[in-house]
Amino acid sequence: MTLHRILSWTPTAVVFDCDGTLMDTERHWMEARQYTFDTAGLDAPAGFAERAKGLHYTECGQLMADETGHPELGPDLADTLLKRFRTLVQERPVTMPGAREMVEAAAAFAPLAVASNCPREVVESCLDSAGLLRFFRTVVVPDDSLRPKPYPDVYLTAAKYCEAFPGETMAIEDTHCGILAAVRAGLRVVGVGPWPGEETASLVDLWAETLADPEITGWASKRPAARTPARAMRTPSQAGPRSAVR
Repeated sequence: MTLHRILSWTPTAVVFDCDGTLMDTERHWMEARQYTFDTAGLDAPAGFAERAKGLHYTECGQLMADETGHPELGPDLADTLLKRFRTLVQERPVTMPGAREMVEAAAAFAPLAVASNCPREVVESCLDSAGLLRFFRTVVVPDDSLRPKPYPDVYLTAAKYCEAFPGETMAIEDTHCGILAAVRAGLRVVGVGPWPGEETASLVDLWAETLADPEITGWASKRPAARTPARAMRTPSQAGPRSAVR
């Protein structure tokens, strides 16, 4: 898809990542990872932060353990990591540039959802503290039946809750891991953040430095308003029938 086509398209639904896309939490993950390494008396391997970006916290904890030669410590490191991250998020919730404006504009023309690798209570607490939770029909996170990104499950399920086919749905993501999940689910993708390099950028339909980019905000503000009002957040048992996790 060309730049012109993505900016002339109106998706049936929009699914946002949370960390690094809506909420500025990557700084908290970085601090929590370093705290976890230090607490365990381990040295962070070179380049670890980039490899860990976007991973589910359990996978990150195991990666920390594996790369430091202590695979048996995976569950303990993951537990420490999550606890420290939760503390930092509660102390300093910050939205990403343009996130609030983009969510408000998108909610006027499509149902919205969040697809995240973070625990539900963390995502909902972050969004609620920022005054954004009320705009979303649902928050989808990994559980016993939904695999984390880069598997497509959370994006497929988020589209389902919004009663949209994956191909009708736009994903907004900031990490390679999350972009892979959205692409594998069949969604069209807008990538956000510092230029990631050609490998990642080639996967998306459009890359913007922030959601405050005038092209993005202008596009969102000019979409035709939805014919029906957005519905309240729903539980999995209330999801619509238009698509299924595969």
